[in-house]
Amino acid sequence: MDRCEAAFQYHKAGYNCAQAVALAFEDLLDIPKPVIAAAGGGFGGGMGGSHAELCGAVSGGVLVLGWLAPQSDGADAEGKKRTYAAVKEFRRRFEEVFGLTRCGDLLAAHPKPDEKNPAALRLGVTAHCDNMIVTAVEILEKMLAERAAS
Repeated sequence: MDRCEAAFQYHKAGYNCAQAVALAFEDLLDIPKPVIAAAGGGFGGGMGGSHAELCGAVSGGVLVLGWLAPQSDGADAEGKKRTYAAVKEFRRRFEEVFGLTRCGDLLAAHPKPDEKNPAALRLGVTAHCDNMIVTAVEILEKMLAERAAS
């Protein structure tokens, strides 16, 4: 099972959008599954189900990037710069696909899978949040592959 499908399955199993995205990268994070799930627990539904803030799938991606490009010491200015750059690029790419990043705005727009997010098409995703989740994972995978190639 690939990461996009794994995230889709996590969401179907009851995990929120942020948790589903982050859990799809469990093997790279070296963090126990319950810790990943707990860290993402409040980020679903645009922060606590409010739909008022950042899409949970994006928040899950931010968690993954923070773990993979960490700034774990307050004095590590380069680490902060590296983390912020990765997160900004991830958010930019997500917005490039959907035009939005705020949960409530995405719900209102209800974008459908298309050529911009082929993994969602491949998996036959029809539910709104599943589209956001699978696309966030797809973007993260592409970014990680680019980083590995450079």
